[in-house]
Amino acid sequence: MLPAFGAVRLDGPEGRHAATVKRLRAGETVLLADGRGGLAHAVVDTTGRDTVGLTITGRRTLDPPAPRVLLAQALVKGDRGELAVELATEAGVDAVLPWRAARCVARWEDGPRGEKALARWRSTAREAAKQARRPWLPEVSEPVSTAVLARRVAAAACTLVLHEGAAGPLVEVDLPASGDLLLVVGPEGGITDAEVAELVAAGARPVRLGPEVLRASTAGAVALGALGVLTRRWSVTDPGR
Repeated sequence: MLPAFGAVRLDGPEGRHAATVKRLRAGETVLLADGRGGLAHAVVDTTGRDTVGLTITGRRTLDPPAPRVLLAQALVKGDRGELAVELATEAGVDAVLPWRAARCVARWEDGPRGEKALARWRSTAREAAKQARRPWLPEVSEPVSTAVLARRVAAAACTLVLHEGAAGPLVEVDLPASGDLLLVVGPEGGITDAEVAELVAAGARPVRLGPEVLRASTAGAVALGALGVLTRRWSVTDPGR
């Protein structure tokens, strides 16, 4: 938790980054975030090799955006999965659900290799959130099967399956003002008919973004941009920045 006022010391990886990469100097102002909506304005007092001394001058807590957008991102081979998480985080996603879709080349089997891949996604989300100066850090959950994803669909206020063969565009959907809005992005090989049927039976709606076919690593971020305009998520200017 960020203190409301007073002196604080930034050390560890964050302190090292501030001191050696950002090269903060005494008198500069910075904005701190705790990843849970808390923001604090601070002034640099001292700098060391890998530490920065600060005085917090103001503190506030921001409400999360509404509706809350969750991205069920099918596993993508190589660093394109991390690219998907990075772009979605910068575009404002609130949570990421790695999805073991049928046509995923990457499998993320249980064990050290799967744990390492999940850790990379979580690290990517954390670094992208800092880069974008986001007050809320998106959670990256354990990977889910299609059956588990269908249960999340049933619990969401609205679920949109991005599919190039969908009859209707995203712009025609009556989007909720609150609750969870779940976006589903399939793998490079596409979502199978059986998966679409299972998700639709749980309450999902297939939609298309436009005439172009986007890659699995970019579709989520493009959809998030559209949702930022079509809902009130981007209508509130953050006075904390």
